[in-house]
Amino acid sequence: MFVINHKKIFFILSGFLVASAIFVISFLGLNFGIDFKGGAILEIAYPSPNLGVAPPSLEDLKLDLQKLGLGNLTVQETSFGSDQNEAEGVILRTRDLTEEERQLIVSTISQDGQYQIEEKRYNSIGPVIGEELKGKALWAILVVVLAIILFVAFAFRKVTEVANSDNKVSSWKYGFAAIIALVHDIVIPTGAFALLGHYFINYQIDAVFVMAILAILGFSVNDTIVVFDRIRENLRVAKKETFNEIVGKSLRQTVTRSINTSVTTLTVLLALYFWGGEATQQFALILSMGVVIGTYSSIFLASPLLTLFQKKK
Repeated sequence: MFVINHKKIFFILSGFLVASAIFVISFLGLNFGIDFKGGAILEIAYPSPNLGVAPPSLEDLKLDLQKLGLGNLTVQETSFGSDQNEAEGVILRTRDLTEEERQLIVSTISQDGQYQIEEKRYNSIGPVIGEELKGKALWAILVVVLAIILFVAFAFRKVTEVANSDNKVSSWKYGFAAIIALVHDIVIPTGAFALLGHYFINYQIDAVFVMAILAILGFSVNDTIVVFDRIRENLRVAKKETFNEIVGKSLRQTVTRSINTSVTTLTVLLALYFWGGEATQQFALILSMGVVIGTYSSIFLASPLLTLFQKKK
């Protein structure tokens, strides 16, 4: 009952975090990657003949590439292959390039022929295609959110039949509470990424970010539905308990499960962030934020919202 009795505190905290995230996004903007604003991506591998010689360091490559005057660019280390003889390489993201500029970059990465290299991939995305991909990504998120609210409303369509007259809450309000929690879970990590991308880390909003956001939606709604389902079961057997008491009881019964699930998931994600490849760090970081925020919203936001809806009906 602690969460229900002090729900105003958690509502204020969530409102402050969401408002801060929206302010950061509006003031600093989002650092969109080439997937959404156009540009070029180039993957270069140092094949097996170079395995006996250490390739140039990432910092040295960045300094050499910055001297070319190509504007904002990002360089990440990667590897190609799965055995012990796998080739090391780099992934370069930059603005749209001319053929001469691409050749100049290849020459710089090979240190004017000092290292044998292999061009694995080169893709160029124009601004028009980037805007189209941005629109599709937004539609993908909206469709998922709509599908979730319809699913929750359908899954809990008979919840009013099992509750007494004082504890009835429409199934659509269950879906609405879940959507508020999901918006909360999306906006806060996005604001954090806008802040990190502007001041600290050169992370960009790209297809990987959208994949992480969709994964956060799935994780968060799963946690929320577990609590809602327990509320429905307790409504079925409740006799004289108030709705607030039923929700508080349901939270006590599911909070350990929610925290254990989140901690085990977060452990894997943090291991991926600290010891995984640089290409997966962004995905692991945004998903770690989403797991923490999603667990918080399932316990401290979504369920208390139901008690508010029941009181205001």
